[in-house]
Amino acid sequence: MLFEFDSDQRLWQKTVREVTAKECSPTLVRNIVDSGADPSPLWKTYIDLGWTELTDPDTTVELAIVLEELGRATDPTPYLATMTQFAPLAPGFDDAGLAGAAIYKGVGVRREGDEWILDGTAHHVLDGDRADRLAVVTEAGVFVVPAEQAVVARSPVFDPVLHLAEVAFRGVRISEDRRVDVDVEPARHLALTGLALTVVGACQRILDMVLGHVRERQQFGVPIGSFQAVKHKAVDMHVAIERARALAYYAALTIAENDPRRRVAASMAKAAAGECQSVVFRNGIQLFGAMGFTWENDLQFALKRAKAGEHLLGGAAEHRALIAEEYRATHL
Repeated sequence: MLFEFDSDQRLWQKTVREVTAKECSPTLVRNIVDSGADPSPLWKTYIDLGWTELTDPDTTVELAIVLEELGRATDPTPYLATMTQFAPLAPGFDDAGLAGAAIYKGVGVRREGDEWILDGTAHHVLDGDRADRLAVVTEAGVFVVPAEQAVVARSPVFDPVLHLAEVAFRGVRISEDRRVDVDVEPARHLALTGLALTVVGACQRILDMVLGHVRERQQFGVPIGSFQAVKHKAVDMHVAIERARALAYYAALTIAENDPRRRVAASMAKAAAGECQSVVFRNGIQLFGAMGFTWENDLQFALKRAKAGEHLLGGAAEHRALIAEEYRATHL
């Protein structure tokens, strides 16, 4: 494995960062929250740029770069759910112009003649309320269902840009050609890695804002960033981010190469991202002081995205337990 970006990947990172700075600016995010602005034009921009075509395992690192930058920008589109949750579960249904969401549990299925009947309710489905298609995981396989066949309601969440939904199926009939035989476990690895990268990007945004603040904010005639206690907290944030970033890209590499370590790597990435956001959230709020609690401060959006990412698909404690279980199974 190569653990450094090559020249093409560095150029890709620079390009993605420039696009997000221009198209997914803090002003846009603020307008979506405060004024209900429509993020659809931004989603179309991603489609036009070909970012929704990064579905081949060979492009996992390139996808990872996009996900980190979108986490940094507090992306308001269904990109994360579509690319890391829906697409791996629904090969052959990856229309680059449509949004998708994944349902991992809560829905049962039974056979009735040549059709399948879906019943049940799933909670906290990422972008379930604005997906065009739903990949529903059941004991009989994965079913790709048009979103209009489900009853969907957006759920309130502390991240005002993030969409979570309750999705219900009430005797929905699905034909056999909508059933996909796919290994759900490997598909989940990309979902975990995508969330880890999103959290890393959000944490980097918090650190960037904190560094800008402590360089400008003065006490006793000097910037507060010159105080040793402030430096230590900023360094702790930086170290936590670099550790989480390294593990997230390692997980992306194992997926790209179909390395058998991908299962543990994905959990390591998610655990490290969760631990990272805890340090960055706590120190970021403290270093900003009272200003960090105000609605007018854009710090809140990155803080909320990082915290939300920790709670989706299992937190750090859950994934540390999975890693320990894997270690005991293979070494004891």
